Amino acid sequence: MNTTPHSALRTPSSAFPPPLSRRAWLRSTGGGWATLGLANVLNAGDRQAKGPLFAPRAKRVIHLFMNGGPFQADTFDPKPKINEFAGQRPDAVQLRTENVTGGLMAVPYAFAPRGQSGLEISELLPRLSQHADELCVIRSMHTDNPNHGPALFMMNNGTIAPLRPSMGSWSLYGLGSENENLPGYVVLCPGRPVRFSELWTNGFLPGEHQGTYINHADLSPAKMLPYLKNPTLDPVAQRRQLDLLRQLNDDHLAERGVDRALDARIHSMETAFRMQFAATDAFDISREPEAVREEYGKSPFANGCLLARRLAERGVRFTQVYYGDGQPWDTHRNHDELTRKLCADIDQPIAALLADLKRRGLLDETLVIWGGEFGRTPTSESNDGRDHNHLGFTMWMAGAGVKGGFAYGATDDFGFRAVENKVHVHDLHATILHLLGLDHERLTYRHAGRDYRLTDVFGNVVSELLA
Repeated sequence: MNTTPHSALRTPSSAFPPPLSRRAWLRSTGGGWATLGLANVLNAGDRQAKGPLFAPRAKRVIHLFMNGGPFQADTFDPKPKINEFAGQRPDAVQLRTENVTGGLMAVPYAFAPRGQSGLEISELLPRLSQHADELCVIRSMHTDNPNHGPALFMMNNGTIAPLRPSMGSWSLYGLGSENENLPGYVVLCPGRPVRFSELWTNGFLPGEHQGTYINHADLSPAKMLPYLKNPTLDPVAQRRQLDLLRQLNDDHLAERGVDRALDARIHSMETAFRMQFAATDAFDISREPEAVREEYGKSPFANGCLLARRLAERGVRFTQVYYGDGQPWDTHRNHDELTRKLCADIDQPIAALLADLKRRGLLDETLVIWGGEFGRTPTSESNDGRDHNHLGFTMWMAGAGVKGGFAYGATDDFGFRAVENKVHVHDLHATILHLLGLDHERLTYRHAGRDYRLTDVFGNVVSELLA
């Protein structure tokens, strides 16, 4: 697929004044048309869904992203040996870390078997534990780099370098959107995560596959959805302008061929126009019954989970919910106290999300993913913190197509390094795409003389995770 855009201006048609070119028309109207302003924010939307390559288990994804990196032995990977050897650095495991760390730091949280499956989960997550039989826990994740930037890129974009298409963009490119009135890929975060929009970039894929970032720290439509309402034109006048633009675009296409960058911008404006009516409903959680609001809670993360459910039921293909601004789970100091607060804040909303999806018949076709960009060390940093650990960490999936009440893989006795049934991020991506009905080796895009894919030249579907 050729990705080189045509840069020549359209030759004016006799039906329009000679100075009017498509680019000039965009420039001249962009300052006063609110939906053009929105196009800078909403490079999303899609044409008709392309469809999976084979029967999918999942129609959509909700990715709950704990940016900063939680410690696996606090949550879903019990390691009693850590407490047994607290303060020591046993020779049985090479505990070499990114920075200088001390001895093993005790884990003050109890684990217990949960649900009919007996899946062991920490006392920090009592409500989520009630859904143990829905969780497919991967205890043997590993990635390539212990620094936030590269690890964030790997988890979101399949490489430690920037400027590659994100997982959500690949999913949207492969499948299209189920709802042309909303973006197919939405990113919710009450603030700005590290590396920000590079994590949901479309890269070299067509621009309409970029994630649409929504800062839901303030739930008012004016804050969450800036520029959505046009202050000067009514819907009929806006529709006439878009129809004119489409006619100009068709003329240009016939004369010059495809201009992908401008085509993506036009699609984003079409999406913006339709969103004026659809998004005010989808993003307005005040329309939820009070009982549902209470079920989720009302923290920013709780609101993100509730918004994710509302988007899922409206056909949004891929929704990411970042926990918070910066990297909240990056607990280099005061780890235990912070972890208690963080887990208390996610426990109720995630439990409510799973229950709500199941109640509405959506969980069987929605893949929910939880985790960070890496884990943390079992050894102490600065006496009361934990450093980054990319060698072994935990993630879980729930819902469409995965085994519930199931733990796969293992780290060593101290939760430091994945040692059994290791799952690389490339394998995780291959498995997610498989659940969506996509073959990670066939979902490619020709760019700069070679075929690219989310998993690069790596990755295997982890069939043991599939129901």
